[in-house]
Parts: sequence; structure tokens; C-alpha cells
Amino acid sequence: MAHQDNPLTLSASGLTRRYGNNIAVSDVSLSLRKGEIIGLLGPNGAGKSTTMKMITGNLAPTEGSIQVCGIDLIDDPIAAKTKIGYLPEIPPLYKELRVNEYLKLVAKLHKVSAKRIHVAIDHAKERTGLTEMSQRLIGSLSKGFQQRVGIAQAIIHEPEVVILDEPTVGLDPNQIIEIRSLIKELGKSHSVILSTHILPEVEAICDSVKIMHKGRVVFDDGIGELRQFRSGKSIQASFRNPPTQTLLENTLSNVKITTIREGVYRISGLELEHDPTDDLVQISVNKGWGLFELVGAQASVEEVFVELTTQDIVSM
Repeated sequence: MAHQDNPLTLSASGLTRRYGNNIAVSDVSLSLRKGEIIGLLGPNGAGKSTTMKMITGNLAPTEGSIQVCGIDLIDDPIAAKTKIGYLPEIPPLYKELRVNEYLKLVAKLHKVSAKRIHVAIDHAKERTGLTEMSQRLIGSLSKGFQQRVGIAQAIIHEPEVVILDEPTVGLDPNQIIEIRSLIKELGKSHSVILSTHILPEVEAICDSVKIMHKGRVVFDDGIGELRQFRSGKSIQASFRNPPTQTLLENTLSNVKITTIREGVYRISGLELEHDPTDDLVQISVNKGWGLFELVGAQASVEEVFVELTTQDIVSM
């Protein structure tokens, strides 16, 4: 990857968190370099938020270690946390304050020096598109702009690592596009960890992805590899004189058939050693089904998610 020469900003190894007999997170490791965006993906309850709370120093791991820019988070939490910006799933906003008032408070909490506070506030507002909102009450802003304020508080002290937990939840489609664009921009000068349960969001923004399920990592690779994983597992067949879905299912074994629209089927669950396309062409000719199109189709987001999260570990 292009980021391999960049300095390592975050290294977490063997993170485990237990609550009594319940293991919320088991043996999660990740490393992050400057200019890199990692997506942490998983269904609700997969352990994403627990992992992020450990990485930000808000929750002590039962086992494991975390280094932020070479500083041990457990041994020296105050120094390590100065390198981290964090937007929790519920943004920590004081809605009765104006945007400027709130960002000034946050800057002081992050120990931004008095002579730099105004520059830091202006820079954070500029980067998040909040300059025009300086004197607005946070409570009067749309949810999309409130989320921008949340991101501004996470970057006001110019941290090396920015951690965003479900930053687009509850936003409308236009706001989602704007926030995703903002995160991509942040990724050029920071290291970013983005938690989400939306697979296309990870594909749109991130360089690599970790998919979690029941506290474990079940997929850990680059976005290119994720796209490859999504492709090649299904084909789309179009017929002029289509068979019924049931007849097609009875004709082809060990595959799943889905009707896309009349005469068009998706055939998924393909295995390399048993590719049914030759059989399909031959049978179509013999039966007069009029097969006129046969194309590779990406597995749907839901299919990938189900495949990865219905088994304990996927060996890639």
C-alpha cells in the first residue's frame, strides 16, 4: 500500500475485553499509519464500540497493549490521548452553546495554548465547513451540521489519530455524502479509524477493512481484496423464454437462485471447482430457454455480510 512508508501512528495488539464470563472483544489487533483510513465494520453488538473505547483510553483492556505514536496508552494515558481525536457514536455536544463557544471550550480541554486557540478554532471550522455557523446555537443546527461540530471537536487539537464511531448514522443522503467527503479529506493528513455497519461506506472511504463479529475479526484486508471477495461468487443470467425459478433450482445443484426481474436470475454460491455456466448454456439450448446474457455479478453487500458473519473465522 502507498502508506507503508508513512510513520506508524497507532498499534494495538491482542486487545481483549471481558465482562465476567462474557467476552465482548477477543484478540483484536490493528496498526495504522499516517494518511490511512481503516474501516471497522460489523453488525450492532459485534464489539466495534468496545474496541474503539479501548483504543481511545476510555476503557481498559482486560488483555493487550496499545501504542499511540510510540506512547503506551496504558502507562502514559495523558500523553497518548493528546495524539487522539474521538467522535463517539453520540456526539458530546452542549446544544445550548454557540459553535464558537463550544469549540473554544473543547480547545481549552485539549490544552491548546491561549495564543493558538483562535487559529485552531478557525482551522477546525474551515475544515468541517462550519465557518458560516460560528454564532449559531448548536441545538438549532441540522443533524448533519451537528455531526460536523462533533468532527471539529475531534480534530481541533490536530491529533495524529482521529477515531469516528458511526459518524453518518441518522443523516439524510446528502449529509452522508458530505460527511464521507469530509472524512476522506481528513484521511490525507491524519490516520482515521471509522466504525460503521454500512459496507458501501467502508468501500467508499477506507483503504482497508476489518469486519468484526461476536468480538472477533472475521475479515482483515484491503478494500481491493474486499471487492474481489464480493465479485466472482455470482452470475446473472437473462432468458427470452425463461424457466421458472423452481425449475432452474432443480436443474442446477448447490447454488442459490434469486429472481431479479422477470426472466433475469442471479445465481450465487458458486464454487471455482464447479462453475455451472457451461451446463447452463448447454441446458438452455436444449430446453429452448433463449439464454441471451450471462454476466458476472457482485455479491450483494448483505450476502457478503451474511457469509462473513455466519461463521466464526473466515480464512482468507
